[in-house]
Amino acid sequence: MQTVKSGDTVKVHYHGRLTDGTTFDSSEGRDPLEFKVGSGQVIKGFDDGVTGMQVGEKKTIQIPVDDAYGPVNENMLVDFPRSNFPPDLVPEVGMQLNMTSPDGQVIPVIVTGVADDSVSLDANHPLAGEDLIFDLELVEISGSKPLIIMP
Repeated sequence: MQTVKSGDTVKVHYHGRLTDGTTFDSSEGRDPLEFKVGSGQVIKGFDDGVTGMQVGEKKTIQIPVDDAYGPVNENMLVDFPRSNFPPDLVPEVGMQLNMTSPDGQVIPVIVTGVADDSVSLDANHPLAGEDLIFDLELVEISGSKPLIIMP
């Protein structure tokens, strides 16, 4: 029976949770996640977790921080002057905002604190610093295209 290898396109149903049991994402009620293994479309630990699976197989994988979204980067925690916010925007802890970098890149941030003159923002991925657990079910494997060598 065919097993997943790097370069294969796969479809996977998943249930992602934190080590405390909190669900952060799931494909339940949706189409399975489709991605090319080894292409960087998903976190390393997810790629590694599906490698070697067979269609119909179910398993649970644990992904440590370093193979997930990495540790919290202190350089991504910033205090932003409140005067730089639009006057009609009232920041609140937990609010998700988008900032634009000087080169035009959109950066999602979460408000982590609000003071009279500044707002604390976290630009880390929301799952940074977390070990992750995924329940996986491999639904489909589409093999990588074979390399054809012409004489």
